[in-house]
Amino acid sequence: MEKLLIVDDDKGIQKQLKWSLSDYDVVLAGDRETALAAVRRHEPKVITLDLGLPPDEANASEGLAALQEILTIAPHTKVIVITGNDDRTNALAAISAGAYDFYQKPIETDVINVIVARAFSVAAIEEENRKMRAVAGSDIGIIGNSESIERLRMMVKRIAPTGITALLLGESGTGKEVTANAVHLASDRKKKPFIAINCASIPETLLESELFGFEKGAFTGAHRTTKGKIECAEGGTLFLDEIGDMPYSLQAKLLRFLQEKSIERLGGRQEILVDVRVVCATNQNLEQMVADKTFREDLFYRVSEITLNIPPLRDRDEDVIILSQYFLQHYAIEYKRNVKSFSEDALSAIKSHKWPGNIRELQNKVKSSVIMTTGTQVTAIDLGFLEHQDKSFELSLNLRVVREQAESIAIQKAYALSEGNMSKAADLLGVTRPTLYSLIEKYELKINA
Repeated sequence: MEKLLIVDDDKGIQKQLKWSLSDYDVVLAGDRETALAAVRRHEPKVITLDLGLPPDEANASEGLAALQEILTIAPHTKVIVITGNDDRTNALAAISAGAYDFYQKPIETDVINVIVARAFSVAAIEEENRKMRAVAGSDIGIIGNSESIERLRMMVKRIAPTGITALLLGESGTGKEVTANAVHLASDRKKKPFIAINCASIPETLLESELFGFEKGAFTGAHRTTKGKIECAEGGTLFLDEIGDMPYSLQAKLLRFLQEKSIERLGGRQEILVDVRVVCATNQNLEQMVADKTFREDLFYRVSEITLNIPPLRDRDEDVIILSQYFLQHYAIEYKRNVKSFSEDALSAIKSHKWPGNIRELQNKVKSSVIMTTGTQVTAIDLGFLEHQDKSFELSLNLRVVREQAESIAIQKAYALSEGNMSKAADLLGVTRPTLYSLIEKYELKINA
């Protein structure tokens, strides 16, 4: 059972809360000193705290002091402040000081149970996220603990403090921008801007002005002087994605900027000094492009002072589940869904899939599955891997088995598409609501109907 600390000097309230919250292993404390000792000894994830503690029962000073000390000792603890009906001001002060939530007396069993259960749930998710970040090394955004990712993370941390220009090589969707941002976050430039620009997504006629900016009157429509991306990244990092798609005519101007650390805006005559770290990326073979005279050789050597190869997801077997769990928790919080984990068939599907779209494909799959799932577990069907459904369904010649499983799948899909609206789900399935409820009961589907 989860440890729950109740801090209240009123013995009657202590007994009422202990009875109301009987699903937890309750520890009691009547004053600040006892409460702090209990926090150190039992390390409860959730605490209910009455602000009117002795020796200042009539005011909130002792309770607020206890709150501050509790969060100093255990900053991740969820503290639920319990106050009187006319004490909203102090409750809000407690929230500002770091309390998770507040509840006003009189105590109602159902309400306090919901608040406490939610606090434990949030605490568990946050703890899992912290563990994942510690294991996966996501402090700079690079998630995973495979050998290739450990090597990449080590290289990022080594080059980050320097001003060296890095070239990131990898397939589309492997996380080149994430890696570039990791270089930025691990450097002393992290408090300055990180500016990314995709050289392939901007028309050739606009790319130069996007990078270097322009003076008023430089061309038709230039009604005011505008800074380019390079100037906007002053003091920080400029990420040039898909640099292999940069027009040949613009490559010389980029080379001059990298060498001289100065630019001229379009239509300008003044040299502008800039302090910008440059990281480039491409999924093309720049050496072959140099041989084909489509990429400048001098620029190639300038942007590839050091080269980092980002491995595709198919070569990171042990990272796929870590990334999946990371995305699951992230989107469960973002979309407020009560999704906790992957089912066995989902994990099997994730492990066996080759992920041609790399991390981007995985991220999109998990995001849609969190939205579509009707339970607390994401299944292979939610992920879109129908081939990983129950093998007995694939191989069975028993029409009853085939019909039952097909109906179960259809009901779950309709429920997800209708976002839990049973009337809409019944309409999608072409049945009445009573019929739908009967089928849910018959197949023992885990739907919150």
